[in-house]
Amino acid sequence: MTESTGISILHVDDDSAFAGLTSEMLSKQAPQFTVEIVMSPSEGLERLDTTDFDCIVSDYQMPHQDGIEFLDAVREDYQNLPFILYTGEGSEAVASDAIAAGVTDYLQKGSGMGHYAVLANKIRNAVESYRQRERLQASHDRLRQIIDMLPQLVFAKNEVGEFLLANKDTADAYGATVSELEGSTDADFADNKIEVEQFR
Repeated sequence: MTESTGISILHVDDDSAFAGLTSEMLSKQAPQFTVEIVMSPSEGLERLDTTDFDCIVSDYQMPHQDGIEFLDAVREDYQNLPFILYTGEGSEAVASDAIAAGVTDYLQKGSGMGHYAVLANKIRNAVESYRQRERLQASHDRLRQIIDMLPQLVFAKNEVGEFLLANKDTADAYGATVSELEGSTDADFADNKIEVEQFR
């Protein structure tokens, strides 16, 4: 990721003074960051409905809904969007709950430029990983569209014989769906062997 690549951040924290300071410090750490501050999880969900963000940075202890509950709500519609829990609560229980809920990363609040450098680095890493996964998925989807249009059985296997990729015609020949076939081997469909051989 180059320094010119913009990263839009939704920062959710009911402490406006701390949120403002965090936004200012992040901008100093990484000029490519754009930070939008909201004061509550409900407002955060509203912003997600109307605006695309690259990362969420959320407090834990907030009125009406804590950071874990907010994370649960976000994950209902945005399963992979980077979410960093940034909290004054440093207990192992909070960290454990955050991991179970699908948090991308976790950082206890602190002070000093070094602390904000750590937060900025976590954001960069989370967003870059997210963008790489999105690019890989887009490439996979394009490949899937191409092989599904081919009028014959098309598939790829790894060294142990597992299907890495297969088109619908191949799956039909095995009496399975594409998702059932991928990750399986011929042995998993032994009962369909005669039918498959007829297609080859």
